Amino acid sequence: MIFAEGDDGNGFYVVVAGRVKVFKISLEGKEQILHIIGPGAPFGEVAVFAGEHFPAHAQALEETTSLFIPRNAFIDLIKKNPSLAMNMLAVLSRRLRRFSALVEDLSLREVPGRLSAYLLYLSKTKNNAPNLTLDISKGQLASLLGTIPETLSRILARMSGEGLIESDGRAVQILNRDGLEELVSGERRLA
Repeated sequence: MIFAEGDDGNGFYVVVAGRVKVFKISLEGKEQILHIIGPGAPFGEVAVFAGEHFPAHAQALEETTSLFIPRNAFIDLIKKNPSLAMNMLAVLSRRLRRFSALVEDLSLREVPGRLSAYLLYLSKTKNNAPNLTLDISKGQLASLLGTIPETLSRILARMSGEGLIESDGRAVQILNRDGLEELVSGERRLA
């Protein structure tokens, strides 16, 4: 665990190596992953700018090295080099855009549409390659998509049965990109 929701936000972190999940936990204990942060990316910066406590938990997903930047030192750096603030605003803007998509997914799309959107996004980051390797466990993917692992497994099986994908462990092959896009838009439902 790197920090917990409510901890004093007296600085922020940058992942040097490894990956970190930023997540919330409901009163019932359900986890919702908000971000998965990789090398070179900052996390925990919202508390620094707002001067408040961390609004979520952060935990390493694997062997991880991170750099801690104290709030006062960062504010001094921004005063000397305002372009740092612009770069941080760009990072926060991209995250806000992803949050907007997450809210839309969780509130407006069924789980098959959310999973399809995730697979298409992953493919897009790999130049629309049809062969993908999930870089997180199925349990973590279920948490990211706002569902449970059993539901995710059933949906993967149904998507395979309908010829949309082929799935073997963390390996997923997109067989019908148009069909996945129809699930995302709501034009199609799984049988």
